[in-house]
Amino acid sequence: MTDVIKYIGKDVKLGKNVKIWHFSYIGDRSEIGENTTIGSLVHIDYNVKIGRNCKIEGMAYIPPLTVVGDRVFIGPGVIFTNDPYPASSKMVGIQVESDVVICAGSIVRAGVHIGARSVIGMGSVVTKDVLTGKVVGGVPAREISERKLKEYKYRLGRKRLFR
Repeated sequence: MTDVIKYIGKDVKLGKNVKIWHFSYIGDRSEIGENTTIGSLVHIDYNVKIGRNCKIEGMAYIPPLTVVGDRVFIGPGVIFTNDPYPASSKMVGIQVESDVVICAGSIVRAGVHIGARSVIGMGSVVTKDVLTGKVVGGVPAREISERKLKEYKYRLGRKRLFR
């Protein structure tokens, strides 16, 4: 069997060279930028916008109204939420700016804004906004350090980020 089962909803916009692995779901009216890879068992709900050159590892959940910038890495088992007061009917999206790394098993609360070049450590529970260039971790996530500009410039200089 060469074709794998995956669902791509109505009016989905996929950029060039988007790779979607086995058993993934892409909801209606979502947009995924060029050169982005979506791992197996990923659920991307409706009205989600994902930038270019991103990598979303397996078993991640991206809820409606989420906006993800360019060159973002989302590790395996990352869960974004979209209901700030479960179980209400109010939904709030999460904003992730460009060049962010979200490590495996992290959970991000509805309405959180994650600033550019920030890093979220493995298994963290993010309940508040993360400022640009900060490294956070823990339960609840707290600032650990800053992401060094030298490292960031080095990574941008590489021709093929996340490959």
